[in-house]
Amino acid sequence: MNLQKLMSYTRRALEDYDMIQSGDRVCVGISGGKDSLALLYALKELSRYYPAPFTVEAVTIDSGFDGSDFSQIKAFCERLGVRYTVVKTQIAEVVFNIRKEKNPCSLCANMRRGALNEAAVSLGCTKVALGHHNDDVIDTFFMNLLYVGRIASFSPVTRLDRTGISLIRPLIYAPEKELTAFAKNADLPVMKSCCPMDKHTVREDVKQLIHDLSKDNRDLKPKVFGAITRLGINGYKVPGHERNHNKTEQTDR
Repeated sequence: MNLQKLMSYTRRALEDYDMIQSGDRVCVGISGGKDSLALLYALKELSRYYPAPFTVEAVTIDSGFDGSDFSQIKAFCERLGVRYTVVKTQIAEVVFNIRKEKNPCSLCANMRRGALNEAAVSLGCTKVALGHHNDDVIDTFFMNLLYVGRIASFSPVTRLDRTGISLIRPLIYAPEKELTAFAKNADLPVMKSCCPMDKHTVREDVKQLIHDLSKDNRDLKPKVFGAITRLGINGYKVPGHERNHNKTEQTDR
């Protein structure tokens, strides 16, 4: 995938779900993975000519894992002309040493999300952009179905009433394999995760299940995503289909 196609996926999501309004300051949460770096690249390029003018910030939540080095990401942000902020936390210490969580991913994700939202507010941002892609929408749907017994995924846009900001996910149309190719072609400074749970999560189990099912049904992913949009699950909609904007935005109280 080239930059033009990445920006096409991103702009389509921005327009379909009215993710950005004129004057927005968008905080991109940078984990160091390919998805968030690709999102930052796309949003920065789009900000140069998007009809609704907006600015971009980049923020990394340093969870405190040994071996984390964000110097290459800092250099990448400098090349893009994006201000980069690293927020140091003790999340790893709390989750693994103090709480000794047997299933740490949920608590860790909640703490990182809270720290990112606080950083966004302190920087004067109105939106927080997360790098969840099309495969993540489908994986999360299956995780909810199989492990929670609920028909749900995350929303394209989520309004956070407590902070006044909104979470947006502009990569919901971009397949993971294409983001992987873009990251390689663009030589993005992708960091290897230092988390001891990396590749040992329920999400990884579900991804493997979907991979196996897709061997005999190559259209599985687009079919599932199509069902999510046609049913309007969590505010998703069929592209180009007019709906009340209030129905496409979920609220976190």
